[in-house]
Amino acid sequence: MAGLLTIIGVLALWPDGEKVDSLSEEVSFAAPGVTFPRADVLAVQAACEDLTDDDACGRVSVQVTEGVGIESRLEVNVPPDVLDAGLAEGDTVKLIRTPAQAGEEPTYNYFGTVRSAPVALLFAMFVVVVLAVARLRGLLALVGLAFSAAVILTFMLPALLAGENGPLVGVVGSSAIMFVVLYTTHGFSLRTSAALGGTLVGIVLTAGLSVLAVGGSRLTGVVDDGDRILSTLAGDLSFQGLLTCAIIIAGLGVLNDVTITQASAVWEIRGAAPTVSRRRVFVSGMRIGRDHIASTIYTIVFAYAGTALTILLVLSLYDRPFLDLLATEEIGQEVVRTLATSIGLVLAVPLTTLIAVATLPPATKDTLSG
Repeated sequence: MAGLLTIIGVLALWPDGEKVDSLSEEVSFAAPGVTFPRADVLAVQAACEDLTDDDACGRVSVQVTEGVGIESRLEVNVPPDVLDAGLAEGDTVKLIRTPAQAGEEPTYNYFGTVRSAPVALLFAMFVVVVLAVARLRGLLALVGLAFSAAVILTFMLPALLAGENGPLVGVVGSSAIMFVVLYTTHGFSLRTSAALGGTLVGIVLTAGLSVLAVGGSRLTGVVDDGDRILSTLAGDLSFQGLLTCAIIIAGLGVLNDVTITQASAVWEIRGAAPTVSRRRVFVSGMRIGRDHIASTIYTIVFAYAGTALTILLVLSLYDRPFLDLLATEEIGQEVVRTLATSIGLVLAVPLTTLIAVATLPPATKDTLSG
């Protein structure tokens, strides 16, 4: 039934391709004629110590290697933080080339540093480590990860841009991901089905709590200039719905971890003690669940603290009481995100344990008792 509802939800919420394409055509990243050529760094000057030193510092010499108007050598200004990050001779950068106007030469400015090689190397190391340690399960997990990315990119993001209901998109998209990820990684079994049932219940609980928390705390979902720009580009997008959808997705990984652990624990207890009643199996499983709850709550809090560390540092300089800072959108969002996800996670533990216990075979009689 849950699978059928998920399929119906995907079909009902599937975004209008023409509407999304029309929106994409209306939004341009750069002015007509502007290109982004690659260039090799030939020499790097030291960062400027003050704004008046603009001739002998803060520049890099580059050789344009692709795109329109390849020049033998150019000098472009680079932000100090880029130089402090270690930009050096031999690195590759992206430039912004603005075409010539009114008889003037085209202009070049720094756009970003090309990081393809280190990121590709890191990704390759990730794949090798996963396959070496987890082997077939690791391969299946990578397949599930690729499917999750496909669902987010092809369904959830376009649906949100098309103005579909954010919480519904989050629930349906997350459910579709979990159906494929859990069965692909852990195989078709009652144990996996129990974990899936607990995960789906946790998703729905988290979604409901998020809707109530975001609305009750009057969060807007708009934090920075990027959000405000997006609001002008996608007028049908609800930022409160977007925030709710983000909360659902953010807690998905930890929720999946908890539910599969609880289901596995229940079945392992039954395997080790086939004569034990379902009630005792539930009690034993909950002892494991309580320990897992404590560690996963730490995981959620630390993950959100890490992503918001820069904001926390800035706000800590204001020397204001925490309740005053809670009124800011930045802190309010993180607190609500953490609490809503944690409540859904905690409630999923006993519910998953109950579902897993219900799927167990009956206890066998102790043949040694007589």
